[in-house]
Amino acid sequence: MIVDILRNLYYRPMQPIAEIANALSRSIPSVTKQLNGLLMKDIIVEKGYAASTGGRKAIQYMLNEDLNHIVLSLSIDQFYTSIASSNLRTEVLHSENNIPIDLKGPEASAIIMDSLEDFLSKHQIRKHLVIGIGISMPGFVNSETGLNESYSEDSSLYNIREQIENRFEIPAVIDNDSRCVAWAEKKFGEAQDSSHSLVINLNWGVGLGILINDDIFKGTSGFAGEFSHIPLSDTLTLCSCGKRGCLEVEASISAAIRNIQKDIKKGAYSIYEKLELEHNNKVEALIKSVQIGDQVAINNIGKIGYLLGKGISTLIHILNPHRIIISGRGAEIGQILAPHIQVAVNEYSIPKIAKKTTLSISTLHRSAQQLGTTALVIEKFIARIIN
Repeated sequence: MIVDILRNLYYRPMQPIAEIANALSRSIPSVTKQLNGLLMKDIIVEKGYAASTGGRKAIQYMLNEDLNHIVLSLSIDQFYTSIASSNLRTEVLHSENNIPIDLKGPEASAIIMDSLEDFLSKHQIRKHLVIGIGISMPGFVNSETGLNESYSEDSSLYNIREQIENRFEIPAVIDNDSRCVAWAEKKFGEAQDSSHSLVINLNWGVGLGILINDDIFKGTSGFAGEFSHIPLSDTLTLCSCGKRGCLEVEASISAAIRNIQKDIKKGAYSIYEKLELEHNNKVEALIKSVQIGDQVAINNIGKIGYLLGKGISTLIHILNPHRIIISGRGAEIGQILAPHIQVAVNEYSIPKIAKKTTLSISTLHRSAQQLGTTALVIEKFIARIIN
């Protein structure tokens, strides 16, 4: 129960005993006993009073702000990696974003680990204060074995978690990037008040995190949520998975960038051509182009939004979720995406089923993966703050 209390106070600081007991489905006396033990060890502290409900105001509890434990997160996508250190109040202390690392490159894992080494040195992070290292990345990540089965066993990315643990002598945990994004939405974002939600991680690809009964659904093999590889594309373009017709080839940010570049080659004017040279990450160039009002960029975002809505209609029919959330980097241009998604949902969904599902655009944006990756460590290693 102690671990559950610590997790609960990480996600929702400033809670009275009754709220903690209710959240954990435990009795107030049993929770009080554990809280007293944590108070004696200065792991938690009393912090003010809750609002009165008619009687005496209840004392609230939170993790001790003086605890100097650190969580490290490695948020990896197909082409860029971000590293962050956070405290137990979810505050980012230091971060290095958009480190160019192509996962298809032979030295990808070595560059990731060297970048982490540099990060630790630059920010003078003492390893004994680090609770753990969270790693999120695309692919068939088996969180139980710690392996990324999208890679062959002779690939250094196959067992990158183990390599990081061995090199830095810090416990590490790994999971799929879209599941981490979904968990961030559950704990900090648009899915907080929904037990059944689907979280679309729109980035270079199109990932999916499935939240059922307030938990991540992983499926029999742990790979549930491969939304991007549903064969809904009419172009039969070859996908990165080796198959043709996958949704990802038409409904991802990669697809939008590819189509903008084609339009430019045909003579269309787009500010994207200039911004692509100014930004390290092409996704940032695209988002900026849309925000400026570039018509070529907006038109192509509309196209991927419509195809995305077509895929979402399939999910609505199969899973009948309460909410569908567009998260990840793509959420930053959600005001352009949402109308096109809704048009396709209206066109392809049975109204009786779709009317109970609401579409939301995340406000976590690019921080979603980092928050979810950090939470991996909290879920598995939070007890280490007691030792």
